[in-house]
Amino acid sequence: MNEQQTIEAAPRVHSIDALRGFSLFGILLANLLIFQYGIFGKDHMDVFHLSTLDRGAYDVVKIVIEGSFMPIFTFLFGFSVIKMAESLKRRHARPKWHIFRRGLLLIGAGSLHGYFIWEGDILSAYGIMSIFLLVFINRKPRTVLIAGCLLLIVYGALNYGAAEDMMQPKEGYVAEAIHVYQQGTYDEVRTFRTEGEAFDEATNEKLAFAMLFLPVFLAPMFLFGMYAAKKDYFADGLRERSFYQKALVLIPIGWLMKAAGYYEWTNEWNSLLSEIGALVLAFGYIFAFVYVYTTRSEAIEMKAFEAVGKLSMTNYIMQSVIATFIFYGYGLGLFAKAGIIGGIGIGLLIYTAQCVISYWYLQHFKRGPLEVLMRIGTNLTWNGRVRSRQPKVIREEQ
Repeated sequence: MNEQQTIEAAPRVHSIDALRGFSLFGILLANLLIFQYGIFGKDHMDVFHLSTLDRGAYDVVKIVIEGSFMPIFTFLFGFSVIKMAESLKRRHARPKWHIFRRGLLLIGAGSLHGYFIWEGDILSAYGIMSIFLLVFINRKPRTVLIAGCLLLIVYGALNYGAAEDMMQPKEGYVAEAIHVYQQGTYDEVRTFRTEGEAFDEATNEKLAFAMLFLPVFLAPMFLFGMYAAKKDYFADGLRERSFYQKALVLIPIGWLMKAAGYYEWTNEWNSLLSEIGALVLAFGYIFAFVYVYTTRSEAIEMKAFEAVGKLSMTNYIMQSVIATFIFYGYGLGLFAKAGIIGGIGIGLLIYTAQCVISYWYLQHFKRGPLEVLMRIGTNLTWNGRVRSRQPKVIREEQ
């Protein structure tokens, strides 16, 4: 077996693909609140006069789902950065340059996504963080873990006693959003999203200052994912299964912390409990999923999750395309009309279709269309393959 064959034979962690697909399901259900009620309207549900059942479903989504599936995806992104770097090193390529280019591509893709499709984009932030994480690519696992813990402490300190009204939009903005999203044309919706004034000048200045802390807010879960990859976690699920089982206790703890913050059982601790509880719950979901995967890796639902996870970028963008068409005025115009339970049902239909289509697609193609474009731009080759660099050999003069 030659070197190239050895490189291609590097094992893929299928549980990570499945977990990524699972996280996209939770992200879709959480994002449906934004698709249905707007990025600010989702936190002003008194405007929409929900039924008792929908109000209960809303509370469940806020506690069980929202804020706890995106951190899973973030964790997996950090994990994939290290695995990508390791693969590139085996090919004698330059990991940092590839990851830097990938970051720029994500920023570009996210900017296009946010401008033309939907304001809830996260790809740009992931692109920025890709570049920030270059500092930690070659660091020891312990260093990465300590950095993640320190930044998490800073993150918690910033959330303690944080004012919840900082992101409050101007009066009348939510009502205007309802009208535009329900009845507006594509150009009207896009203009409202990209040019509408949601905040007054003072709030915009505060938000601009808060953006300076973006790495602090996002970095912990990225770094914890990088640490897990460096320690080769999840490679042997059966051996680690007892740990996963013990970690299941994180799920009720996370629920309790998020509920305490959501229902305002405390005062200054509300924001901190909500944010840290979301991360605790994310870890609980990670360990619970991998625990189940260790004995059900061949089950049809796991294969479906894997298929969606392998096409994660394509599926993420398609969720935005499909959902905005369903809820915005230039499509079916169901904005604020389907209800929370109805929205969950729509989300289940969308995700089920993605499972079926992704599974079928991978029977015929190796990678998704957006994944192919990302590989071409990252590796700077038309076939998307990494151009291996041979180690320099010093030849002695004859």
